[in-house]
Amino acid sequence: MNSNKILKFLYKHRFLLSRRIVQLSILFLYFAGNAYGWTILKGNLSASLFMETIPFADPYAVLQMFAAGALVSIDVLLGAFLILFFYAVIGGRAFCSWVCPINMVTDLANWIRKKLKLDKDEWQLRFSRKTRYWILGLSLILSFLLAVPAFEFISPISMLHRGVVFGMGLGWAAVLGVFLFELFVTKNGWCGHLCPLGAFYSLATSKSAIRVYHYQPNCTLCMNCKNICPEKQVLPIIGKENGFVISGECINCGRCIEVCNDDALQFAFRYLPPKGKEKMPAEAELN
Repeated sequence: MNSNKILKFLYKHRFLLSRRIVQLSILFLYFAGNAYGWTILKGNLSASLFMETIPFADPYAVLQMFAAGALVSIDVLLGAFLILFFYAVIGGRAFCSWVCPINMVTDLANWIRKKLKLDKDEWQLRFSRKTRYWILGLSLILSFLLAVPAFEFISPISMLHRGVVFGMGLGWAAVLGVFLFELFVTKNGWCGHLCPLGAFYSLATSKSAIRVYHYQPNCTLCMNCKNICPEKQVLPIIGKENGFVISGECINCGRCIEVCNDDALQFAFRYLPPKGKEKMPAEAELN
């Protein structure tokens, strides 16, 4: 493979490679904090400290704790606020594609599924994507009734992360279950249909700034973006109009941008459409 092909490969997979680097780096830093005493990140995804100073906490886990009637420290509340603020105002549902370790498991399962040609409709159990919102509500009700953060006890996300950081134990069974569910039952089944954490971020980040922008004049309706998107219902504007993907269910993974050969998709700030892609209404009137 010559240098041009390597560069082309890297460019066409730039977001995928970047996501893997971020995910693995975060896992390693948490592992190093436990194994080697590094102070960059200590704890786990539920609650941790950055540089032994700045608290981070999972806002959904904190919400479950509130529902369970638990007392939450100021540090944990501040950590939850910082995380929620970042995703709600800036990053959108990027946690699911850039941080969550289960994303690597589901992506692997779906890659194998595609290679084995199991990704056709007849090989899928079909159920509503709204199921995750029902599970989100149920988790809060159960947290209230049982006086414990219900989803945290069965979360494959927490099991995998804690397993890598502190030792897997029986957590491998939950991770294997997600992998087999993705492989043999439903494509993007866990993240796209069941995960209540994804549902929480979908609701909380619907107004975030970083979004995929679609420039309709460049679109040739090849539909590569919809074919690869794990949340394809967020792309109704493809081929129809200029604009941002505004659904909170978009995970900002960048897959659609990578496969678009027409330069019709790119990341941009929601409240500042890309210059040069289209004339803003005021500019159009002036000309």
